[in-house]
Amino acid sequence: MKELLEKTYGFIFEEKLIDEIATVSALRDFKEGDVLIDFGDYIKKMPLLISGAIKISREDFDEGELLLYFIEKGDTCAMTMACCMGETKSEIRATAETNGTVIMIPVNKMEEWLGKYKSWRNFVFNSYNNRLKEMLSAIDNLAFMNMDKRLLTYLTEKSKINKSNEIQNTHQEIAYDLHTSRVVISRLLKALEKEGKIRLNRASIELLKLK
Repeated sequence: MKELLEKTYGFIFEEKLIDEIATVSALRDFKEGDVLIDFGDYIKKMPLLISGAIKISREDFDEGELLLYFIEKGDTCAMTMACCMGETKSEIRATAETNGTVIMIPVNKMEEWLGKYKSWRNFVFNSYNNRLKEMLSAIDNLAFMNMDKRLLTYLTEKSKINKSNEIQNTHQEIAYDLHTSRVVISRLLKALEKEGKIRLNRASIELLKLK
């Protein structure tokens, strides 16, 4: 585990902290579609992402889900940290977007390391700051961006996360993430195809490189 930590977090954490993380934490592999944290869970461990990508969503008042952001290699989830340190139930769902590996850190170590290691303190604060910016961006998208632009932004982000121009999600899955109907998504995808921004294949959506 220490080798994985050094490769991913060696430029962030000092060696003593890496040694402690390796000693007290557990390594967990996950597969695409796995629910790592669900609504209402009491979170006893905090994730540090070694590889892969995880989608973070929040439950809305209509019992649906609203996509907040994605976390990737080298990231953690600020919402998870808040629940850990506040000992409250999870208000988010973390779903594996791809296969990957995560290191799970015991909650009781988080506060201890805040006072003990400057690098950990900076990491936590930077994570909060980055996730806050992403959530504000998500709110702006909901409030001010037309659905066609939201859809293109979503496809671009999925392409970046999966490191491929091929997006495998169904129209229904996209509609669920963007909190709209499948019919609306299908119509907008056809419009984007006519504009030359995407190509609709039988089982995927290809994001075209725009000149």
